[in-house]
Amino acid sequence: MTPRRSSPHTLWSPSDDPDRLMLDYTVGEDRLWDMRLLPWDVYGSLGHAEGLRASGLLSVHAHARLRSALRRALREVEEGVLVVDLVHEDAHSAVEDWITQQHGVAGEQLHTGRSRNDQVACDLRLYLKNQLLELHEAAEDVAEALLDFAARHRDQLWPGYTHSRKAMPSSVGLWAAAYAEGLLDTLESLPALWARVDRSPLGSAAGYGVPLPLDREATARALGFAAVEHNVAAVQLGRGKLEAAVLAWCGELGHDLARFSSDVILFSAEEYGYLVLPARLATGSSIMPHKRNPDLFELTRARAATINGDHAALLHVSSRLTGGYHRDFQLLKEPLFRGLQRAREMLSMLTVAIPSLGVNGVRCFEAIAGDALATDEVMRRVEEGVPFRRAYREVASELKAGVRFPPLTRREILARRGSTGGLGNLGLPTVRARVRARQQWSRRERKRFEGALRRLAGRGPARKL
Repeated sequence: MTPRRSSPHTLWSPSDDPDRLMLDYTVGEDRLWDMRLLPWDVYGSLGHAEGLRASGLLSVHAHARLRSALRRALREVEEGVLVVDLVHEDAHSAVEDWITQQHGVAGEQLHTGRSRNDQVACDLRLYLKNQLLELHEAAEDVAEALLDFAARHRDQLWPGYTHSRKAMPSSVGLWAAAYAEGLLDTLESLPALWARVDRSPLGSAAGYGVPLPLDREATARALGFAAVEHNVAAVQLGRGKLEAAVLAWCGELGHDLARFSSDVILFSAEEYGYLVLPARLATGSSIMPHKRNPDLFELTRARAATINGDHAALLHVSSRLTGGYHRDFQLLKEPLFRGLQRAREMLSMLTVAIPSLGVNGVRCFEAIAGDALATDEVMRRVEEGVPFRRAYREVASELKAGVRFPPLTRREILARRGSTGGLGNLGLPTVRARVRARQQWSRRERKRFEGALRRLAGRGPARKL
């Protein structure tokens, strides 16, 4: 274990005796958040070592020694031995301190050609690549759960609503498949964001490069990045903007998850009774023994809102700064990590909850009788040759007079809606093909990403990080 010091070890030293209160204030909660970055800091350092060797800045012997030390450090991180302790300022100082104490000069060579500024940018991008793949895969699972639910209830009719009032016949299948397609729209937008995250910032240092012949491309290849962030000053200009883009994407996922949850809350209420919330996924009341509360859906809706708040916090911290690095960036970690965690929690919970929802078919079909079929009557007359506007006025007038139109069977309602994407033609195989395409993309990117990390760590078969 790393021996304790009287004050945190820093990688800068303008004073031999920095003010302790100042150190506590500037470190803040960084140790807590940097624990999430610690393995990625080691991976980033392994990639950096490869770049130093390719640049001729490390001898074969020094490179082998540093790589061996970092691989051991990675094992120590995974086993919980190497941690960001009170004696460290951040993940970077924890790793460098450990390497230096265990391997002497190898640790002193580690920071060659690198600043904490491009180091943390690299850590974050590696972390974000892993997080985005996990979120993408979890959202795939939710989309599949929704499509399975839609397939089971494709012909179960219930009312569609506009302005929270009954509008026209809809179906449970149409409803669930619509949310699946909404999630897929968001998933299909990820490659553009991924391309921004998938660029190596290493070699940009504090935002102005370094006077060394760094082979930035070799470092990027070693870490599995598709390219380098070309302009060295752009790395720091992108801080906050990139994190905000990630949470904006999470916010899009949250948008559909929150609206879906609001529907479940409403349609499982006694006044509707269309959906049935199983007892194991409901909570009770400390005073009212009959209650079956949809807390998990309420908290999903609330978590989606807080992601939007985290996104706003990122923008407010970073968008009013001048160019270059600022310590303000340190406060980007908390909202970023918190927002990603909330998105992951929502997706995990709904993957479990959706298959367990019940449907009260009798209540659903009874609810579409009467005025909800008025538009069907208008269109029936249109097909008989009556101009639409006249048919509309006729039906409206008859409704006011209390006329009741002949009821329609489930089969008749579905048969009249055979257009693409309608009640009678959900086209679920087409939507499932979109899911498969997203799964292929995520598997391909994960294979590329994890393959690079396994090579750096000197490991064999893939395993999730």
